Amino acid sequence: MSNNFLELIQNRRTIYAIGKNVKHDAVYLTGLIQNAIKQSPSSFNSQSSRAVILFGAQHEKFWNIVKDKLKSYAKDEESAAKTSAKMDSFIAGAGTVLFFEDMNVIQGLQENFPSYADNFPVWAEHSTAIAQFAVWTALHTDGLGASLQHYNPIVDEQVHAEWDIPQNWKLRAQLVFGSVEAPAAEKSYMSDADRFKVFQ
Repeated sequence: MSNNFLELIQNRRTIYAIGKNVKHDAVYLTGLIQNAIKQSPSSFNSQSSRAVILFGAQHEKFWNIVKDKLKSYAKDEESAAKTSAKMDSFIAGAGTVLFFEDMNVIQGLQENFPSYADNFPVWAEHSTAIAQFAVWTALHTDGLGASLQHYNPIVDEQVHAEWDIPQNWKLRAQLVFGSVEAPAAEKSYMSDADRFKVFQ
């Protein structure tokens, strides 16, 4: 079966070895990221996803914040060094997209549609996941590598203060990206029989 979209998402992989050798400038990449999020579906067309896009020194500042925060969680010098090296691999990239969900939008939906109130926070997680996947795939199609990270909520307070983020924006994930400096490892798949059921 040949399908261009399936080929794109099959080739989109987690790339940890990233660099700053990116052919596109920040203006182009900002437009790409923004459009990918705008075109991502959301429940009730809520458009609750928000993003902060960091390049250059601002990108590095974010990962240094994470790096400093994680020092207090290290069990020993060896684990601290390992964590520090991991953060340095992210700093080596070209940029980071911080994904948020606007809780005011979600709360407004809960008030306007009380029958679905319990579902809106769940659907918001669906929305941000789709937006993350769309951006990740869009970056891949332009030859960039990326990996999705989750250092929230340990850095939430500092992130909100550093970049003047509205308090109603809830940090959900961080997509760090850059040039592909080494390919991803081989990916294995579980048996279709264990994963899918088809009835006709």
